[in-house]
Amino acid sequence: MGVQREAAKNFQELLVWQKAHQLVLAAYRLTESFSRHELFASTAQLRRAAVSVPANSAAGFHKRGFKHEITFFTIAEGLLEEVQQYFIPACDLGYADTQMIIDNANEVGRLLESYGKAIRVKLAATPNS
Repeated sequence: MGVQREAAKNFQELLVWQKAHQLVLAAYRLTESFSRHELFASTAQLRRAAVSVPANSAAGFHKRGFKHEITFFTIAEGLLEEVQQYFIPACDLGYADTQMIIDNANEVGRLLESYGKAIRVKLAATPNS
């Protein structure tokens, strides 16, 4: 039998937000080692995309109605794909071994997918949705 969790009272209690926040911190640490000429290219884009994943998770948490909630979690999933794309060339160029960060991103992806499925189930069960 699975463990039943209490409903989150704020977005910071969401496991997906917590893991996505850890991904942001990892992205910032990683980009500190990037060469200076990457500062306004990959560094800025990676940081912007990484910060947007937990931001959209937080926004989705506060939305009224499952349709709005699912929209923000779907956006977060797309942004996570963008973050993962930036990690690949960083690894290829030797800026860092990003496997641990990629594993963290994959975990965030699984959580976002899980939240999305749960919201879709609630949406389907809600009349007039």
